[in-house]
Amino acid sequence: MNIILNNQSDEIHDGITIKELLDHKKIHTKYIAVEINQKIIPKSKYNQHELKEGDKIEIITAIGGG
Repeated sequence: MNIILNNQSDEIHDGITIKELLDHKKIHTKYIAVEINQKIIPKSKYNQHELKEGDKIEIITAIGGG
């Protein structure tokens, strides 16, 4: 199935959850937010939220500074 991940087309297997996608991409969840189709998904839902064909996913990383 095809999704858009951070403005780039990506192909993933059907039924993958946000958690599985992040694990596959080796993205740690501590300082990120995930937005799907312009809606922020709570971290508590990452294990349950299955991605769908054509989803537009943005992974936003917090950057500290001073």
